[in-house]
Amino acid sequence: MKHLNFILVATLLFMVVGVASAQDENNPWAVEIGINAVDVYPVGANDNGRLPASIGGTDIKGPLFDEYFNQNDHWSILPSVSKVSVARYIGDGFTFAAVGTINKIDKIGDARVDDLMYYGADGEIKYSLRKAFGGGWLDPSLGAGGGYTWVDDIGFGTANLMASVRFWITESLALNFQSTYKHAFEDYGIVHFQHSVGVAFKFGGKDTDGDGIYDHEDECPETPGLAEFNGCPDTDGDGIEDRNDACPTVPGIPEFNGCPDTDGDGIADPQDACPTVPGIAAMNGCPDTDGDGITDAEDECPTVAGPKANNGCPYPDKDGDGVLDKDDQCPEVPGTVANRGCPEMTIEVQNALKDYAKTILFDTGKTTLKPASFTVLNNAIAILNQYPNTNFYIDGHTDSVGSEANNQKLSEGRAAAVVAYLSENGVDASRLESRGFGESQPIVTNKTKDGRATNRRVEINLKARD
Repeated sequence: MKHLNFILVATLLFMVVGVASAQDENNPWAVEIGINAVDVYPVGANDNGRLPASIGGTDIKGPLFDEYFNQNDHWSILPSVSKVSVARYIGDGFTFAAVGTINKIDKIGDARVDDLMYYGADGEIKYSLRKAFGGGWLDPSLGAGGGYTWVDDIGFGTANLMASVRFWITESLALNFQSTYKHAFEDYGIVHFQHSVGVAFKFGGKDTDGDGIYDHEDECPETPGLAEFNGCPDTDGDGIEDRNDACPTVPGIPEFNGCPDTDGDGIADPQDACPTVPGIAAMNGCPDTDGDGITDAEDECPTVAGPKANNGCPYPDKDGDGVLDKDDQCPEVPGTVANRGCPEMTIEVQNALKDYAKTILFDTGKTTLKPASFTVLNNAIAILNQYPNTNFYIDGHTDSVGSEANNQKLSEGRAAAVVAYLSENGVDASRLESRGFGESQPIVTNKTKDGRATNRRVEINLKARD
């Protein structure tokens, strides 16, 4: 029945300790609480040491590993907590443990004895084969160590070999089965096996940020994070950890390193000057509906292309002559592109000017205008101002009476007098150029009185554009 009690106590221990809060699997410390059994029978049938192979025909020892699991006949069990172990993970799969055990021996092989008190203090170094078995719930180990054992008042040192199997119920809680061979150094010692079962749980890991991921595995140990990001946070919950998220507080997409593209125009919000309205990259994410290179927000005519100088609106052409008002020197009168939007002077108008010019009169031999010419000149001014973009020559001519030098000077003076009158009465002087030709360009003979009168003239001629 005692072996049933052994199992029962182990199960109760597991149930009690199992309510402790689970720790991370990589916690370096482990405590085990359990019960143990002492068995001196399957150590090899020999007379070595304190105990012979048999006494009075009763077998004390049997062949090595003989009846190894004969709990009823050979195991001495104290049906209470009889083993305490404190272990520290060293690294690379190795663990060091300090183990204390207590028992009461009532069986030595097949012989029954009065209860002998048993105490053990041992040190163990074990190597876990858990990774070789896939790192799961199965955790076999092999180990070696040494210690000191007392049976009643006799103590002796031992060299120990052990094998154990832990079954991890959670990442931090395990049920441990272990068998240890203890070889006594002294002749008065007792060579024996010690079996145990216990519940072990790990603890002692450091979790600075309290995120459930211990510091040695936490890539962000001072900031609470998620296991999927090795302990680093994803504040906005977009699946991109903050370290790699250019917009860690606003959900975004991987394409833009965690930043959003609210308007879906392919430009991330931080680089988008208009993040809520679809736009184009050339306008930093803002729209340009009419494609004139001016964002809609700055365009006073967003649906009609126009220059920036006119706030995105097209320049008007009030007179419809194809020359924009800004370039049209006659914006309210249809003209030609060649004449900068002003009307071209027709042959009829040119002839009318020439007719007016023929009647311009001067005092005899002088450059002063006769008052009778003012009406004619004013009529000419009215015509000239209808063509503000047209330039004119004012040409003076004389007859052949007198010296050629005097006639040249006279023609120049009379042409200049006409220019002076025109400019003083509303015609831009820059549009006028006076020239004198003297007697060099008669249009009829100078041999008659009428011919000479005809040759004495002023002409208003159209000046060709540059």
